[in-house]
Amino acid sequence: MKKINLFNLVILALSLAVVGCSSDDDTNVDNGGGENEAQARYVIAATPVASEGVADYLLTANNLSEGSISTAGNGIEQDGTYRYYVTNNNKFFSLLYGQGNPGAVTTYELGGEGTLQMLSDFQSETVQAFAPVNEDVLLMKISRNADAPVASWYRLDTETSQFVDEGQINTAALAPEGEQAFFSWLTQVGDKVYAPFFTVKACCNDSFGTSYPDQSWVAVYSYPEMELETIIEDDRTSFIGRYFTNGLSVDETGDAYAFSSAVAVSNGDFSSTKPSAVTRIKNGTTAFDETYLFDLEEASGGYYVTDHVYAGNGNFVVFMNKEKTSAYATGNSLAVINVYNKTFDWISGMPDAENITSITTNNYVGEDGIVNIGVTTRESSFVYNIDIATAAASQGLEVQGGNITAISKLDSAK
Repeated sequence: MKKINLFNLVILALSLAVVGCSSDDDTNVDNGGGENEAQARYVIAATPVASEGVADYLLTANNLSEGSISTAGNGIEQDGTYRYYVTNNNKFFSLLYGQGNPGAVTTYELGGEGTLQMLSDFQSETVQAFAPVNEDVLLMKISRNADAPVASWYRLDTETSQFVDEGQINTAALAPEGEQAFFSWLTQVGDKVYAPFFTVKACCNDSFGTSYPDQSWVAVYSYPEMELETIIEDDRTSFIGRYFTNGLSVDETGDAYAFSSAVAVSNGDFSSTKPSAVTRIKNGTTAFDETYLFDLEEASGGYYVTDHVYAGNGNFVVFMNKEKTSAYATGNSLAVINVYNKTFDWISGMPDAENITSITTNNYVGEDGIVNIGVTTRESSFVYNIDIATAAASQGLEVQGGNITAISKLDSAK
């Protein structure tokens, strides 16, 4: 891997401004909460429904179980129409996907009055993978150019909202000859960074096509150096995760569970012969556990997983799809699985999958075992609160005039 000097990278020139938002730009919607209402707020990103190509608004609320908030005259408008979000070190980061162009990274914290305060707003490369690692946010820009098979990584310090290190990875060196690696996501596992990847052809104008549809790979990197230590391989599933979608989560014991959608393609056709399934990398090992495989297609009656949320104690909320019409679609049928005993239960109380127009994959998991997910139907947009113990969902906070795109939570700044 070749390191490059951060300060010579013009496109990452940082224009950091410490700015306090005025009350006109903040949203502080009181949905109850009593004496704790100034200590924490849920941050809800929502896209107004009245216009095409509009940016998200960031709203706040202190209750997700009832009440309503509105995008009309409220919230902090984001710059740009494609925004993605990550929370770390009690800060909320809003990233603009610039579709190949540089994108803004805006940092917020929660003020003492329960309002969002902007800390910084600067330009970064548009990235295809990012994740919290220790007190940083690690970001990855990944090329599919066969003449420049490079993934560039950037380490953002969440204390200062500044880039403090960067480097490059030769993605052709990770893949079989004639292909190059494309990281689906990044996950901290212990003191390492695990980077699942699929491989794509370096020729033939076959967009995201691969000649290795029945193979999964995970590159293991030291942190913060991002030096490659090993590559973990398995041929019992297709690749882990999907484009711009996390496929790896770690439980309380340090075991990593890997989710495969089995959506590899070649020349536009789905080509994997493997089932959508969960595999495991046990704590302290650098190999897939050959004794463990949870076949989700079999457990669900023919559905495949598109995304997941870890809810603790081996429980996951999984997003499932019936038909493989697109490698990028998010499943609208939700279930609770337990990877320890391999149970599968469809979640009751959700809207019909056919009536759901969008569903959030950036969600919040509470300490009470409730998973909060934003669901937009043809009629409305609500937070649905999923009780893992009963595999039942209840309708909660309504977002009027907007489609929910993300749910997070911040404590008030000290």
